[in-house]
Amino acid sequence: MTQIDQQGRRVPMSADDEEMGLVVAVRARDLRAFEQLYRRYQPRLARFVSTLVRRPPLVEEVVNDTLMVLWQKAGDFTGASRLSTWLFAIAYRKAVRARSRDELPVDDRTIADFPGEDRPDAALSQDRTHHALRRAMSALSAEHRAVVDLTYFHEIGYREIAEILGCPVDTVKTRMFHARRHLRRALAGDLADWM
Repeated sequence: MTQIDQQGRRVPMSADDEEMGLVVAVRARDLRAFEQLYRRYQPRLARFVSTLVRRPPLVEEVVNDTLMVLWQKAGDFTGASRLSTWLFAIAYRKAVRARSRDELPVDDRTIADFPGEDRPDAALSQDRTHHALRRAMSALSAEHRAVVDLTYFHEIGYREIAEILGCPVDTVKTRMFHARRHLRRALAGDLADWM
């Protein structure tokens, strides 16, 4: 998308400006704008929520509930933060609540996988490195997995992660420190170098 600058020239619109335009359209109940945002965020949110909630039906429920908040409360988004920060924060809170009310025992040995999605680790899906990383991450607490996932797979900075998780930046740094330490031990040798 493009916009017109002060000199009347067409210039590319930043991703944040484009998303804000879509949010404004969603406020006006534009279903196509909502569909665009849904397609953009559903895979990312599903990947993130799957690090917190292990059962795929519950992951889907949390993601859909999160995106329903976007549809119903788009007017509450002021643009003070990035849209991704707002949505990830909603998803985090909903996932924590869903995890606490989930009565079924959960197998924490593997992180849920969503086949066919375009995710950052797709190229490694058949590689033993990928499996070793998944195994090591599954041993982390949900809070540590969330920090690792947001940092490495969504490329979000500590300040934004703190906003998403509703905790101080120093807490995010501490969680990352402990998560990296655990992952280095679990991924002994060359695999630990990327941590």
